[in-house]
Amino acid sequence: MKYLFLSLFTLFSFSILTSQSSPIGVWQAIDDKDGEPSSHIEIYEVDGKLNGKIIKLIGEEDDIVCEKCKDEKKNQPVLGMEIMWKMKPHKENEWKGGKIMDPENGKEYKCKLKLAEEGVLEVRGYIGFSLLGRTQKWFRYTEEN
Repeated sequence: MKYLFLSLFTLFSFSILTSQSSPIGVWQAIDDKDGEPSSHIEIYEVDGKLNGKIIKLIGEEDDIVCEKCKDEKKNQPVLGMEIMWKMKPHKENEWKGGKIMDPENGKEYKCKLKLAEEGVLEVRGYIGFSLLGRTQKWFRYTEEN
């Protein structure tokens, strides 16, 4: 009985941590060019900060590599690649202070995350000031979508 209670408590605690008020979980990114889903990104916590990696490519070969990346990511598989790191809590439902990398061009940008509405994460990559950048909307991935 004690173990059952502990198991249920752990499961309940985990579901709260990954609830809609947290970006932790799997998100579906939409391609800016055609408006179609392009990948699934898993956001997870490391030492109190959020990181994200590509866990599925949609409409692409799984073996594509990041040809334009620099350093240790150059010519590494995009699938499984960490593309976002060190995002710190800022305000309620906002995280910033980290970086995001675009595997298409290999460039890194400052990043800001905002839970805009239920199931929608606004991901802003920018250079210098937040005004100089672009925002993508990612949608929380569920088996239904």
